[in-house]
Amino acid sequence: MAADAKRRLTPLQLARLLRSAAAEKKAWDPVVIDVRDQTSVADYFVICEGETDRQVRAIADGMVQAAKERDRRPLAVDGYSDAGWILLDFDSVLAHVFLPGERSYYDLESLWAPAAKRRKRAASA
Repeated sequence: MAADAKRRLTPLQLARLLRSAAAEKKAWDPVVIDVRDQTSVADYFVICEGETDRQVRAIADGMVQAAKERDRRPLAVDGYSDAGWILLDFDSVLAHVFLPGERSYYDLESLWAPAAKRRKRAASA
């Protein structure tokens, strides 16, 4: 039982693991966004991009492999065949791997991060 507790990842640890796996595959600008106060869909988003559809798939594969090494598997994978935007659903962590045009078009960082900053400023005022 103690070994299970050691291996179990918190959502933040999983998000950081996925970000690191993306960086190892040369993903551009991998970020972790805390969305706990904004939605019940997930606790964290991991967002990154690859230069080509082949690299986007390699990044997603690297993230899945890193998670599997810690006994975590995605509940669902969407967009793999098209590879313009691959979504890996790890329940409390959603990983988004984009092609550059898709990432800038959907701009999830602007959609989710500013709301968190506004809430933090309001709470400290």
